[in-house]
Amino acid sequence: MLTELMTAEKVVGAKQAKRALRDGRAARLYLAQDADPRVLQPLVQDAVNRGVPLEQVPTMQALGQACGISVGAAVAVLLR
Repeated sequence: MLTELMTAEKVVGAKQAKRALRDGRAARLYLAQDADPRVLQPLVQDAVNRGVPLEQVPTMQALGQACGISVGAAVAVLLR
């Protein structure tokens, strides 16, 4: 599943993820398991309310690498 983040259109980070969820552009929400729950919880709630599938990733570092960035990422959204 992470391989699609390498090539597909995506946004990375909580603010961009929230915007994509709100605008209806989110196809899937990726969450790092070691990220701060206070950051993740509102996004998870939005995703569940909007019927967007969730995918958990073991670490922020792994999610960041899958997104092609050199730092960790708490969340990423695969766009429609």
